[in-house]
Amino acid sequence: MTPTEYLRNRRLSQAGAELANGDKRVIDVALKYGYDSPESFAKAFSRFHGFSPMQARKGSPIKFMNRYTIRITIEGGNIMEYQIEKWEAMDLLVHTKTFHVETSEKEIPVFWDEYYENEEYRKIPGYLGICAHKKTDSDVLQYGIGCKASDVEGIPEGFEIIHIPEYSWAVFRCVGPSPDAIQAMWDRIYNEWLPIAEYELIPDYYIENYLPGNPTAQDYVSEICIPVKRC
Repeated sequence: MTPTEYLRNRRLSQAGAELANGDKRVIDVALKYGYDSPESFAKAFSRFHGFSPMQARKGSPIKFMNRYTIRITIEGGNIMEYQIEKWEAMDLLVHTKTFHVETSEKEIPVFWDEYYENEEYRKIPGYLGICAHKKTDSDVLQYGIGCKASDVEGIPEGFEIIHIPEYSWAVFRCVGPSPDAIQAMWDRIYNEWLPIAEYELIPDYYIENYLPGNPTAQDYVSEICIPVKRC
C-alpha cells in the first residue's frame, strides 16, 4: 500500500465512523475529508466500504483502518469491520463459571468444550458467550454460555438469567476458526481500535456471538459486541 492509498483509506475510514453516528450531513463530511463534491466522495466511499454514504448512516457495517504507529517497525494499516448498533435491554439465559483474567484465554475454550461434552446444549443452545468482570475483584471475571432468554421456555438447572441494559454496541466481525479469530480480534480492539476511536468502552457485559457454520473453518464468522459511548 502506498502512502497515498493509506491516507485515502484512513480518511474514508474516519468519514464512515462520523456518518455511522448519524448527526452530520454527507456533504459536510465530504468537504472535511478533502472531497470537492458529494459525488466524488460517494464514489470513493463506495469503493472502500462497499456501499453508499447514506447506507452508512442507516447502519450498514463500516470498515475501520487503524492509524500507523511507528515504534521499531510500522504497525497498523489493517482493516477492521464494525458497526455501531443501538440495542434494547435484554435477558440472556446462561450457564456461568468464574475465571481469573490471566488464565481465562486458555480456560474459556475448555469451558466451551465441556458445555458440549456434557450435552448442556440439549438444554440451552449455546451460541452466545457473555463476559463480565465481577465488581469486587478486577482480576476475576464471570463468563457464561447460552442464548437469549426469549429463545426458550423455563430455566433449566445450572442456568441463570443475566439482564443486559440498553446500550449502544460496537459489533466487530471476526473471520476465521474459533477461538483464535475471536481472541485475535479482542487484542486488536484493545490495542488498535479503542485507543483512537471516538468511543470509549462501558465496563459491563461483553458478548461473543457465534453464528451458524463450522467453527473450525477458515471463513467462519463470529462477532464481538462491546457496549460503548461517545467520548
